Amino acid sequence: MNVPFLNLSAQYETIKNELLPEVEKVLVNGHYVLGKNVEELENEVATLCNVKYGIGVNSGSDALTLALKAIGIQAGDEVITTPFTYIAPAESIYQMGAKIVFCDIDSKTFNIDPREVAKKITQNTRAIIPVHLFGQASAIDELMSIANKTNIKIVEDCAQAIGATYKGKPVGSYGIIGCISFYPTKNLGAAGDGGMVVSNDPEVAKILRMLRVHGISKRYHHDLHGYNSRLDELQAAILRVKIKHLQRWNERRAKIAKRYTLGLSKLPLECPYIAPENKHVFHVYAILTDRRDELLEFLSRHNIPTIIYYPKPLHLQKVYEDMGWKEGDFPIAESISKRILPLPMYPELTDEQVDYVIETIRSFFNISD
Repeated sequence: MNVPFLNLSAQYETIKNELLPEVEKVLVNGHYVLGKNVEELENEVATLCNVKYGIGVNSGSDALTLALKAIGIQAGDEVITTPFTYIAPAESIYQMGAKIVFCDIDSKTFNIDPREVAKKITQNTRAIIPVHLFGQASAIDELMSIANKTNIKIVEDCAQAIGATYKGKPVGSYGIIGCISFYPTKNLGAAGDGGMVVSNDPEVAKILRMLRVHGISKRYHHDLHGYNSRLDELQAAILRVKIKHLQRWNERRAKIAKRYTLGLSKLPLECPYIAPENKHVFHVYAILTDRRDELLEFLSRHNIPTIIYYPKPLHLQKVYEDMGWKEGDFPIAESISKRILPLPMYPELTDEQVDYVIETIRSFFNISD
């Protein structure tokens, strides 16, 4: 049996009869950027996130950059984030000319550890970017408590966690801004790049709407130094079809995760931990094992390809070597990066495919039913 790590074509086959007419409508209409579909999608995502405003942008990375710009992050400021994630949060801090401050992660959830955050607060700290990694919310109440005591802004990176909740409240609704990615591999993915910024703050939303279109207040009147970061109508039309299926897809991901965990729980590895206050949407299902590289090769030989998120924490990446970080600075992130192994995870996986992955891993550890 072959089990792709991800199969976007399989998803397309299930909804193509809904998608194609909507794409054709956009092409016939001839309005391709910031039109009715973008506006409607902004409202739909804002409702999903339980906030007042949604602002469509070009990507999740742009969402982070515009968010920091909108709250006034600049040179000399410090912004705290995690070293165990995709580079986008750190990259956005760097692009503002601000100082990247990394904190180690929780060993169970892999999210930023609030206890470590508290140690890194200085008089120059202006914001914290928690990443709701793999589809599970960070300990956002603890982070908000730290931020509120020190007048620090929380910018939530929800790129991997649309639909996830913390204590019943959607991610993206806690901080001043939430940032969402619609990259094709995400739980709600476009057919290309796309992103959104969500907020309850009307002034922040106003600034974000200007920033995404070269800082304009009205055509050819530029009030701010902005960006070209607009969500196009084709992507919005596709996402408006897909968002109707998001809850069902996330529920299927949860069932797949439960099946994996039941099948793997007695093996010498660690299955994902779900914090009791969280609803996990399993963008990624990742196990931990000291034999990661051996198991990865074994799975590959049995037609189960894998991708490691993340093989090298950000503080050890070449791009940041001039920052002075070294191995040992964030030991939990470093340990996880050496032991983590994501398994195939997408709603179209069949139970038979999931069971084949489980059986293959069991055979690796020489354990049979």
